Amino acid sequence: MFVTAIVFIAILGILVLIHELGHYLVARSFGVRVEEFGFGLPPRIWGKRFTKKGTIYSINWLPLGGFVRLAGEDDEGGKPEKGRSKNEYFWAKTKKQRTAILLAGVTMNFLLAVGITTYLMTQGVYETAGRVHIDTVVAGSPAQLAGLKANDIIESFKTPQDLVSFVKSKTGKPIKLTIMRSNKELSVTLTPRTIYPKGEGPTGISISDLELKTYSLSDAPYAALKLTISRAGDMFSGLWSLIVRIAHFQSVGSDVAGPIGIAQVTGQAVKFGFKAVLEFMSILSLNLAVLNILPIPALDGGRVLFVFLEKILGKRIKPAFERSTHQIGMLVLFILIALISLNDILRIARGG
Repeated sequence: MFVTAIVFIAILGILVLIHELGHYLVARSFGVRVEEFGFGLPPRIWGKRFTKKGTIYSINWLPLGGFVRLAGEDDEGGKPEKGRSKNEYFWAKTKKQRTAILLAGVTMNFLLAVGITTYLMTQGVYETAGRVHIDTVVAGSPAQLAGLKANDIIESFKTPQDLVSFVKSKTGKPIKLTIMRSNKELSVTLTPRTIYPKGEGPTGISISDLELKTYSLSDAPYAALKLTISRAGDMFSGLWSLIVRIAHFQSVGSDVAGPIGIAQVTGQAVKFGFKAVLEFMSILSLNLAVLNILPIPALDGGRVLFVFLEKILGKRIKPAFERSTHQIGMLVLFILIALISLNDILRIARGG
């Protein structure tokens, strides 16, 4: 439990730090003054300014996120403060520059996901190989009696489901399988059982189409980028399905997890080792990017939406209205987090 808590806090801290660092670096590159770089959400526990007019670096009570407070972010624009240049203010920047600053956090989380996945691919990852191989053979089963062994490749079948369907349709009847073993082609005949011990199946083998593949350092980044984009697409699709279910008042079950659910999954990843933790961190970073880019008030995508509306309307929406909209959005998000956390607690209590 202690190790899980440490890993969970470390993962959350890294993801938040990377996200906010993106906003910070891009804002500074455009000359925007960063008033505060905060880990967690207020109220503040600790804060320090290392130069007289520099950025305040703070740690806050609610460890569910972080923030970068930019000079003039919520102002309509006008006369700079005494001793300050107009170029230091967020409102003074072009729409493209403001959009770049707002999307920098999402971009950093996406790049972190790609970076972690790149490393994992150079270490070896299991991928679908388009062929079926045997993992284990049960002693005394039809498969063992026929001479099948672990690591045999069963030809003519691309997925485990194909082989399972074929075997089930032939129970009680002799079937002939062509296998590859040590680059040699062999033929075996066996009769799938109609009655068999639980967990053994008709033939007594466990099968998979996953094989370990190690990428070179030159190939890994492109493969990681493709995989990350594919995962992002799946996440957007899943979010849409979730919204449809909620709209139809259907149960979301375990498809949604809050901080408690994420901590539980962290514990499961810790049991499988360092690579599993990194894989989980990569997926969580990408998930953070996908969620933050949604056009919802209080999220980065919601702030970008106001810049887009400014372009459409030809004038900036009143900062007071935008600020209130984001505050309401933040309140709604906190309520959702509370409800999701309650669902996590109930699911864990039921043994889910």
